[in-house]
Amino acid sequence: MSQATLQEPKTAQTVELHRPAKAIKLPEAATWPLEDVMALYELPFNDLMFRAQETHRAYWPEGDVELATLLSIKTGGCEEDCGYCPQAARYDTGVEAKKILDIDTVLDAARQAKDNGATRFCMGAAWRSPKERDMDKVENMVREVKAMGLETCATLGMLEAEQAERLKAAGLDYYNHNLDTAPEFYNNVISTREYQDRLDTLGHVRNAGLKVCCGGIVGMGETRAQRAGLIAQLANLNPYPESVPVNHLVQVEGTPLHGLDPLDPLEFVRTIAVARITMPKARVRLSAGRRELGEAVQAMCFMAGANSIFYGDKLLTTDNPEANDDRALLAKLGLKTRANTLESVQKERCGC
Repeated sequence: MSQATLQEPKTAQTVELHRPAKAIKLPEAATWPLEDVMALYELPFNDLMFRAQETHRAYWPEGDVELATLLSIKTGGCEEDCGYCPQAARYDTGVEAKKILDIDTVLDAARQAKDNGATRFCMGAAWRSPKERDMDKVENMVREVKAMGLETCATLGMLEAEQAERLKAAGLDYYNHNLDTAPEFYNNVISTREYQDRLDTLGHVRNAGLKVCCGGIVGMGETRAQRAGLIAQLANLNPYPESVPVNHLVQVEGTPLHGLDPLDPLEFVRTIAVARITMPKARVRLSAGRRELGEAVQAMCFMAGANSIFYGDKLLTTDNPEANDDRALLAKLGLKTRANTLESVQKERCGC
């Protein structure tokens, strides 16, 4: 495939993509046919990185990195069977099921996150979907965190339309609901919900006027073609997600995916680069598994176009590089944070 073809993706649909819910419509002709996404993956590494850097600089001239903090507001005891997840009740992983956190604990965590430089605060719960008794509590958390001046995000499982509208009314900015992997690999990982269930939730989220945070996990035993299938699904959502978290599988003993051969780190970097090229306006987030990647691979991911990280000591139940380590790495790389950029803009506006 020629360079010109890659720069201007084909308009003829060459693959039947999994059909989403009403509000998340694929165009009649896919913007990124699967074969074009595969062609990006198969570029020589330096050429792919160059393409990703060109795209990143064109769409993100400030080059800042968003710091987002994720708090588990309800841990463990989930009825789903996601093969990667230590919070599934059916797996013996040492994760204890707990009740939903009280509002003061959540607000203390949000204040600490803001003091450490985070600009977005995400609240996650290990549910298949929130029950009515949970909604009032979550809405109150959203309102109070929003009042601190933080962007708010929640990941609560599947949503009905009315639940998405209630979260929007409470002040929620983003809703996270990952596709996890390509449609053709999905049943190897999860059996308790369908791919269409995930797309339906995204449809309700879009209909409610919420921004979408949606990505997936790599290193679950999928092929490169299946990684390309995940990116094609995301890139052809109309519109594509505003935030795209890319997770590197954290293998937890007791889960079905424990013991897999680890993914080649350069393949993870390729996935970041392909996400950046195909979804140029999205925040591409380094999420779970950064600790295992190490500093050098994370640096390549930033070069490939990652401009958001989950920031703090824990990602739900798995370890994450500590905030001090993250700040030190960003300083070594000469990268600005979004908080720094916003502060500079505010100073310019007020003439400070």
